[in-house]
Amino acid sequence: MARNRSWSIVGLVEFRRKLAGWLIGAAARVGRPAAETGHNSRFVDLAPTDEADAAGVYGAALTDATENPRVMNIALTGPYGSGKSSIIKSFLLRYEHPVLQISLAAFLPETVSGAPKASRQEIERSILQQMLYGADANRLPLSRFKRIQSPGRWSAFVSLFTALGLIACWHLMQSRATVLSGAYFKPLGPTYWFNLLGIVIAGAFIWLVCHRIYVASFGISLKSISLKDIEITPTATTEESILNRHLDEIIYFFQSTRYDLVVIEDLDRFENPDIFVTLREINSLINANSGVRRPVRFLYALRDDMFANTDRTKFFEFIIPVIPIINSSNSIDKVLEQVKRLSIGDRLNQQFLREVSRYLDDLRLIRNIFNEYAIYAANLETGSEGDLDPNKLLAILIYKNVFPSDFEHLHRGRGNLAGVLRRRDEYVTAVEARYAGEISRLEALLDETDRQLPTDLAELRRSYAMAVIERVPDGYTQIGTNQGNMIWLTALSRSDRLDEILASSHAYVRSVNGGQQRVQFTGLEQEVGSGRTLQQRTEEVERKSTASRDATARNIADLRVKLGGVRLARFNETIREGAADLNDLFEPFGEGADLARFLVFEGYLDDTHYQYTSLFHSGRLSPSDNRFLIRIRGYGNPKPDFQIDNPREVIAAMRDDDFGRNYVLNARIVDCLLGNTTTYPGHTARFLDYVASDFPACEEFLETYYARGAAVPTLLAKLGSGWPGFIDAVLGSPASLAHVAQIRPASRTSHR
Repeated sequence: MARNRSWSIVGLVEFRRKLAGWLIGAAARVGRPAAETGHNSRFVDLAPTDEADAAGVYGAALTDATENPRVMNIALTGPYGSGKSSIIKSFLLRYEHPVLQISLAAFLPETVSGAPKASRQEIERSILQQMLYGADANRLPLSRFKRIQSPGRWSAFVSLFTALGLIACWHLMQSRATVLSGAYFKPLGPTYWFNLLGIVIAGAFIWLVCHRIYVASFGISLKSISLKDIEITPTATTEESILNRHLDEIIYFFQSTRYDLVVIEDLDRFENPDIFVTLREINSLINANSGVRRPVRFLYALRDDMFANTDRTKFFEFIIPVIPIINSSNSIDKVLEQVKRLSIGDRLNQQFLREVSRYLDDLRLIRNIFNEYAIYAANLETGSEGDLDPNKLLAILIYKNVFPSDFEHLHRGRGNLAGVLRRRDEYVTAVEARYAGEISRLEALLDETDRQLPTDLAELRRSYAMAVIERVPDGYTQIGTNQGNMIWLTALSRSDRLDEILASSHAYVRSVNGGQQRVQFTGLEQEVGSGRTLQQRTEEVERKSTASRDATARNIADLRVKLGGVRLARFNETIREGAADLNDLFEPFGEGADLARFLVFEGYLDDTHYQYTSLFHSGRLSPSDNRFLIRIRGYGNPKPDFQIDNPREVIAAMRDDDFGRNYVLNARIVDCLLGNTTTYPGHTARFLDYVASDFPACEEFLETYYARGAAVPTLLAKLGSGWPGFIDAVLGSPASLAHVAQIRPASRTSHR
């Protein structure tokens, strides 16, 4: 009767606790602003959602499993990122009993090749800790795992009683002579009631102390025996299963709590099926214990391939498969959903989004990438006036989330990506060597073509001469179109008379003895040449030789252009040239090698990454100077009048090859170069060579420089003295009058 009353009181308290929690949660949801619900927020959380089972299919299956008296081990199976945690959270929202949740997602860092893996004892220790520490210490007074206990509502009275007990014991010790003589219990004395109260308090205090010592003794275990410097410890304590060693603690835990469902997540990350066997055994022992008066079920969230073959159907009494909500084929929808949330669809390349989404199959990863994009964009684009490429920024953040360790190393110039980028000069040298080798081969082929033409023509004439000789009867050694002008048959292919003989319908032949005979050659030329004359065949051979020579010459010219532009090409264009030889280069990226290869080859990860991974601080370079450098590193071409505040610092930050491209066409940069030719002789020479090589492309710059430049006479004088074709280019320019107008005062200045 008393036991039933105590259980009803405990149930009432539990009901009040649940009701209060539900009311608080409902009030928080009702009063929560719209911005906090995530509908209009720039950020989304990565926590499992409780709205993952809209159709209620998984909830119905889990309800059937938890209500089936024969089911004690339930598996929710699916690949990583399939939504298992969200399904469990959605189910627990409607589950009415206490639930113990154990997650090992953050127990140990994810193992990588070469790193030590988590041992079975470490994993089991984490499970045991999460289990025992899931209940309040006051609910487990007999546990050997001691924890900090918070003072209860009666703690003040306990401390007061302790103080009174100590005072009472001290009083009895002081009065021990009267206690032993019996005078302490003198009847009807004025101190009788005080002495009696002291005896009662002291006796109660001593009894409680003994009781606490007795109860605490249940938590004492003998682990080792130490004799001075010798310690004897059983070997089994370091080798046996921690869960099996503390099985009594686990059973005591379930005897003292009301949990009837234990949810275990991420245990499959450690690839150790033996732990599942131990947990199943523990579940059987818990349900077989008479002190646990309710069924206790274990719900596991794990991958499908955790158990080989049909072992999982023998291990679990109920298996619920989870269909992934995202994979590489439909991840583009989730990516576009995040793009729409941030309203950045007009800034990102849609083709890039479609291609890169094939490498992303984790919804939480996609959400976090765009959360970080919102933060990085807000910080990096401040004052940059849109010079940063949003697609490159997104690519950097994808790389950061897929390869977090390598991203951290990149800041220090180490790691896999840093190694790829650091080998730029090596790639350039290899491509230049390949182009140079191909040019040498084609030039040799060109020489061979020139040498082959006479050989081919001689071979052609020999074939016709042999056809003529075959029609000449035996014994005849000379031939001619008339009887008085004959040539030897052996010299026929080399003689111009072959054309006359082939054009004639007949010819005369002469024997060694002087005898002559007429031989018919009608149709011989067409028969040998398949309807074409020797002249036509000759022209055809020459034409083919010329075409082959011209094609080879064009290929050589194209290769020379490519060779000259190798060092000016973008990083991805350079590395693509040797793509077939770079497979080993991306192997250190592991399973993400294809993604890394895609981002590098498409130009989204290159040597401009520092602009997207750190904030700019004004110092030697002004914000305007930094924007100029950002633009040229992104292969943009700033206007000739783009504001540059510190040209010397900008020149120092530019590459040598930049001065041979249109990047150098800036009024302030050219002023600095022409005003300090002794400091920048190489850069100035490259600039002048570029103007001479592509004068029409420099017209806009020259127009601006004539109006704003400080060294116009110097520029024109250097072009005139170092470029023989300068005057012809000026006169042939559409803006020739403007050029001449500047040249005349410049020439007078130079003469002075």
